[in-house]
Amino acid sequence: MAKAVLPAGYSSPQYDEPLEIELKEPWIAALLAWVLPGLGHIYQGRTGKGLLFFICVFGTFAFGMWIGGGKVVYASSPGDEPWRWQYYCQLGLGVPVLPALLQKGNDEGQSHPIFGRFMAPPKQSPQPLVDSFGNETMQPNELAKWTVQMHPRYEIGTVYTVIAGLLNILVICDAYGGPLVLTPHRKKDNKDEPSAEKP
Repeated sequence: MAKAVLPAGYSSPQYDEPLEIELKEPWIAALLAWVLPGLGHIYQGRTGKGLLFFICVFGTFAFGMWIGGGKVVYASSPGDEPWRWQYYCQLGLGVPVLPALLQKGNDEGQSHPIFGRFMAPPKQSPQPLVDSFGNETMQPNELAKWTVQMHPRYEIGTVYTVIAGLLNILVICDAYGGPLVLTPHRKKDNKDEPSAEKP
């Protein structure tokens, strides 16, 4: 059991005693915050903050997935080009992006027994693409097809999901360490100081 201690007068000037917040087990809260944004805070009893984090962080991720047609989260295998470095940032979101690890290396178009082609890496074989004018072109792989077909939504969706993963790392730190305490500097009251007597 850990406690975060807010100094006296932090929440309101009339409180002369420090305010203690129970954080329960910080490592469990951090793990739950990684499993799902805000879950660690709900475990600690900070329900309002937990719901706020869930709505903001997971909402950002879901919006990015929607913009990118559900194709912006996948994990690349060693030696794949281009290397999907963005997934390491998205991994900060926890369980919602773990299906990509089960799909890793599945670039032959095979369907996973549970997830199908959800979060599967793009196929490396040439892919036909019909543009809005009815012209058919051959793209070198499925990633190129996605990029051309959804431009610029694919790139924007990727950015949203990356930001969500990085934001959740801050949420995990907050669940582990408790609220950040910034004490305001108080101005000195000249009335309390002894005034210099004039000769």
